[in-house]
Order: sequence, then structure tokens, then C-alpha cells
Amino acid sequence: MLYSMKYVVENLNISAKSLRFYEEQGILPNISRDEKGHRVYNEQQIDWLSFIRCLKETGMSLSKIKEYKELYELGNPTFLQREEMLIQHKLEVQKKIDESLKHLEEINYKIAMYELQKEEVRKNPDYNFKCHGLEIKNVN
Repeated sequence: MLYSMKYVVENLNISAKSLRFYEEQGILPNISRDEKGHRVYNEQQIDWLSFIRCLKETGMSLSKIKEYKELYELGNPTFLQREEMLIQHKLEVQKKIDESLKHLEEINYKIAMYELQKEEVRKNPDYNFKCHGLEIKNVN
């Protein structure tokens, strides 16, 4: 089955500009055209686009994605190389997730500090709110 660019844009959450760019850069090769000259995409290209999007959204550079694609096209002799690329990328993504979780914990702690002091601040306009290691004095 073949899919129009409009279908791909709407269903894969990718811009037409990105599709054309991927084609120009050789990241998405061999795009066919219909009788009117419009790009059409097959199932395999749709799957590859989904994977490109996954890699891109997890921070892999387009040059690395292109390198992976080129290795893939070389077949089984590059199997271990491609696996290692994905393992390394996974480790990088996990590190970013861990850092984000650490930051989220700190934000949650600060929100809890607000919650604990919210009622006192409402009742007493002169209350010295404490958060972030600072004392905030009412400046009315």
C-alpha cells in the first residue's frame, strides 16, 4: 500500500519540510512518485520514518541516524555495529531521563514546601515564607 505525503504528515506528526529534507539528505531514500508527481511512501518507509522520529525525539543527531541507515543498508555484516549504536544511544537517553527525574524531584520538593506554608501565608501576611534557601519577606 502507498501513502500520500498528506497522510504521512497527518498521521506521523512530521512536517512536509522534514520529509523533503530527509529525502534530500539520503536519510529517507527511494521515494516514489504517483502519476501526478506527488511523493508516495510505502509501508517500509512509514516504519523507517517512525523509527527516525523516535531516534530524533530522543536526541540522536541526523548524522548519526544517517550513519545507522547506511550501516543498515550494508546488511548483516554491520549487525553488531548497529546494535552497539542503539545501545549507546539508549544509555544516553537513560542518563537524560535520570537527570530529568532528579530535577523533577527537586521541583516536587519545592511545591511541597509551598503546600506546607500556604495556609500560614494566607493567614499571616507578615509570615516569612521559606523556600529555595531564602527568606522572602512581605514587602507591602
